[in-house]
This record gives sequence, C-alpha cells and structure tokens, in this order.
Amino acid sequence: MNKTQLVDAMAAKSGLSKTDVAKALNAFTECVGEATKAGDSVALVGFGSFSVAQRSARQGINPRTKETIEIPAKKVVKFKPGAALDLE
Repeated sequence: MNKTQLVDAMAAKSGLSKTDVAKALNAFTECVGEATKAGDSVALVGFGSFSVAQRSARQGINPRTKETIEIPAKKVVKFKPGAALDLE
C-alpha cells in the first residue's frame, strides 16, 4: 500500500475528505520525524512505537570491487509493532 492508497482507505473508513486525511497523515509523519530527530520515542498503545537506536560502526564489503569499507556509526529509527499488529 502506498501513501495514496492509504489516504483513500483512511478517508473511506473515517468519512473525512481525502484532503483532510492527507493533511493529518502529513502532520503525523512530520511530528514523528521531529520527535525521533530530537531523540524521543513515539508510542501509540496497541499500534506500536517508534524509537531511535544507535547503529555501531562496522566493516562491509563493496560488492563491485570486493574491497573492505568502513561503514560509520549512525542513528536509525526503529519501529516495534504493538499487539494490534500481531499477525498470528
């Protein structure tokens, strides 16, 4: 499902216009992005939580040249699904 399909589905379930749903979805993604950039986590009970994790530096291999390269440490956003997203 892409963003357009998600907006369509949310509009159908909520009865809101697609424009309003798109604005709400954009605001949600913007707020989650700002919170994670600040190092905070966002928890939506039942749905899941977004958090920031530190990925350590490591060595990798360039598949084209087979050279060993150093991959620097960086921060990444992780999503941990809640009970509502349990597929079993």
